Amino acid sequence: MKIDITPEIVFQTARSGGKGGQNVNKVETMVEGRWHIQSSVLVSEQQKQTLHSKLQNRITQDGFLLVKSQEERTQLGNKERVAKKMNELVFQALQKKKARIATNPTKASKEKRIDGKKTAGAIKVSRKKIRPGDY
Repeated sequence: MKIDITPEIVFQTARSGGKGGQNVNKVETMVEGRWHIQSSVLVSEQQKQTLHSKLQNRITQDGFLLVKSQEERTQLGNKERVAKKMNELVFQALQKKKARIATNPTKASKEKRIDGKKTAGAIKVSRKKIRPGDY
């Protein structure tokens, strides 16, 4: 179930660095997207709690999920990139993690481990100095 949060994202623009030549100083191509999670009607209360815990590094003190983009040379391109990035973040945060099923080692793997230990032990024994009573 993929949720599209694009209608609720508030976009802001600013001047960005990078490519663009003389145009960089005139055009506001950097786009910053903000989405207020608590006031959203697209996600349930439980999903909001999950988003807050999983995306806490990207959420501001005001409760906004913040994503910036200034890679494209156009404002529209950066706007699309921000929307895509935010939707992907929300989708991944809301996915349930598959539980790991514990398994036991096989008989062959146990034997292989023991053989490895015996080989390592034999190598260590062969490093010892030979004393008169050893042989």
